[in-house]
Amino acid sequence: MRVLLKLTLDCQVDAAWRALGSPAVLREVVAPWLDFDAADGGTLPTTWSEGPHRVRPLMFRRWPAGEEVVDISFPGGLPDGVRMLRDGGGAVTGPFAAFERWDHRMAVSALPDGRTLYRDQLRASTGNPVADAALWYPTWAFWQWRGARLRALAPTWRFDPPGTADAG
Repeated sequence: MRVLLKLTLDCQVDAAWRALGSPAVLREVVAPWLDFDAADGGTLPTTWSEGPHRVRPLMFRRWPAGEEVVDISFPGGLPDGVRMLRDGGGAVTGPFAAFERWDHRMAVSALPDGRTLYRDQLRASTGNPVADAALWYPTWAFWQWRGARLRALAPTWRFDPPGTADAG
């Protein structure tokens, strides 16, 4: 199955890029349907680093729903000005483990008016065409929710370059 989003976000591209790399933003975008904790009982990182991260999804922010791997990479070879984050992980256990293939790519680029063009593509498969067809609509609906949350949150995102007074 393939699910796409193409949105204009009301924030600068650096702020959008920083948000894509933030587990805290992921948690806000999927709320209230899901939440994520670190699978080892620790805390999620401040930003996703390249490589695998074991997480525990929580249905309705409360009930454990197995374990997943968020496997981050930053594909190269993109057109000038395009930045991409890829999650090639997937669920290890729980209901989301029905997907045997998971390839989620999020790309941002600056628009001439200072806002951000956000493109999102999910390619996922259970390995069973009938199950894929049955899961497509709920997955698509959830992706629309994510898109609405991204649009709502984007105006609150800021990027404070290193060396500025507000940079951490």
